[in-house]
Amino acid sequence: MIPLRDLNPSRGTPVVTYAIIGICVVVFFYEQLLGSQLRHFLLEYGLVPVRYSNRSMAAHFTTGEQVWPFVSSMFLHGGWMHLIGNMWVLYIFGDNVEDFLGHDRYLFFYMACGVTAGVLHLVTNLDSRLPTVGASGAIAGVMGAYLVLFPRARILTLLPIFFFFTFVEIPAFVFLGFWFLLQFF
Repeated sequence: MIPLRDLNPSRGTPVVTYAIIGICVVVFFYEQLLGSQLRHFLLEYGLVPVRYSNRSMAAHFTTGEQVWPFVSSMFLHGGWMHLIGNMWVLYIFGDNVEDFLGHDRYLFFYMACGVTAGVLHLVTNLDSRLPTVGASGAIAGVMGAYLVLFPRARILTLLPIFFFFTFVEIPAFVFLGFWFLLQFF
């Protein structure tokens, strides 16, 4: 299921959503310029769980260097599809949540969801040496808010059925419920 758009117009311009998308795109293009330095960049600004669970490794980082990846990792992406998928979903669902919460509360909510996702990832993957990057945790929070706020809003969805594709309008609670279940497979 690929969401194409929601049929729930927003009243205002979602400036925070657009800004987040813009920052993620600019940072991704910067990542592409790094060449062989990309690995070091991702290890420094991505969320690497073992940096927190291994005391000898943690001792090499200042408090700021330990805290910053919980924020910076949300603006990094591991590839084009990762970036496009995340930004597309944020574009579809973010405007209405931002409209409901207002710009400041929405930004706080988005960042809080991303940091919470980072903490949950950290405590469930303590020994991982791989940098975690992406806005998926923050965007999952936005999708959850959309589900709570607009459960009956219609989502125009591209639905693959074997070798054919069809367009269907389905309620947000069906689309987001299905998305949630897919996270376990």
